[in-house]
Formats: sequence, structure tokens, C-alpha cells
Amino acid sequence: MILLIVGTNRKQALSNKIAAQYREILVEQGAAEVETLALEELPADFAFSALYEHNGKNPAFNALLARVSAAEKYVFIVPEYNGSFPGVLKTFIDGMSYPNGFRDKKCALVGLSSGIGGAGIALSHLTDIFHYLGMHVLAQKPKLAQIERNMQEDRIQNPLYLELLQGQAKALLQF
Repeated sequence: MILLIVGTNRKQALSNKIAAQYREILVEQGAAEVETLALEELPADFAFSALYEHNGKNPAFNALLARVSAAEKYVFIVPEYNGSFPGVLKTFIDGMSYPNGFRDKKCALVGLSSGIGGAGIALSHLTDIFHYLGMHVLAQKPKLAQIERNMQEDRIQNPLYLELLQGQAKALLQF
């Protein structure tokens, strides 16, 4: 199973729309089972009720972790926030079992930004964290800059961006 993780808990985020379109791409390319986990599903108090000494004590968070653990591969849709990725994504990762939550699993990263960077620095930061945790990160990392200008009717329309996502999805399925 491939799990798409929307890396923000912001309601109505473009990341959700991109995740839905990426899911379609994976299914078109033959992925048998694809699910989406949006971080807006996180319990509001998870940083205080599910981490560290509270590990395993929040049933709602535990249910999300079970979905993450069941996945064989991941696609992280990563919006750029303040020059990096959203803090809620880091806190979510901190809630994974250490050191084996992501060890030897495989993932793909997609960056998006309103500006011209396409979340390149965010993807670099996240790659470093995943390498530390023993996850294998696909080298192809599309950086979707000025994302709002490249979408119409809640879908990416830029042919280059679509080509990059389709190529990454194909590589992930073979990874």
C-alpha cells in the first residue's frame, strides 16, 4: 500500500488537491492500493497527548500511526512554510516509533510553494530527517513553484509539472 501524506494541517490547503491528483496518477499507473492521510486528521492535542511519555496513550493518534505503519511506500506532499516544511509534519514524524517507524521504507517527496523555490529547502531538510531515520528517499523530487499560477479548477495544469509527477510516480512504483 502507498500512503499519500499531506504535510499540513491547514484546512482547504492546496496540498490536499495535489494529493488527490497524485493519487489519480498512481492509480492510472497501476498502483493497487493508495490511501491518503491528511495531517488535518490529527487530534488537536496530539503534541501533548501522544508524544514522548504519552506515547501510545492517544487512541486517535494511534489509529493514524497504524495506517502509517501498514504502508510500504509513502508520498509526502510538502508545502513550504517559512522556508522549510510545516512544523506539524515534524511533530507528526516525532510521534512515530523510533528508531523503526520509517526504517527501510521508501518514499517520494513533492514540494510546492507560492514563491519561486518550489520548497527545495524544505525537501532538503525533510530528506536529511528521513535519511537519519533510515528511510530510502527517491531522488526525483518535483518542486512545484508558484503553485497557484499553475492550477485551474483545483488541478495542476502545467504540462511540465504533470510530467514530473507522472515520472516520479512511475519511479516510485519501481523503487
